[in-house]
Amino acid sequence: MAIDTFDPAFFEPTHLPAQPELLVSAVLHLMSHYTANSQESRACTKLASVIERHLKALAELPDLAPVLRATCQQLSEQWAMVVERAMTPSRQGRLLRLVAGNRFN
Repeated sequence: MAIDTFDPAFFEPTHLPAQPELLVSAVLHLMSHYTANSQESRACTKLASVIERHLKALAELPDLAPVLRATCQQLSEQWAMVVERAMTPSRQGRLLRLVAGNRFN
């Protein structure tokens, strides 16, 4: 299941009309790919970010059932933490290299 076989519409929920079924379908596909990729190798931060954006878009739809909006909001926050945790080591590594580089100048 390769990511590049996806329709680009799956990656950008903001330009789509408010079609909850399409957003739910897209986010379920993305979550499946994230799970498959995380078992094979290191999880993809960009994919987690796309999942978070889709869930956030769903949570902001006023016509969605309240329980589904609340679930999407909670999951969006959890995926945002996944993205934040995934990005933290690289940021810390860059900072450490910068600090170490300044010691030797």
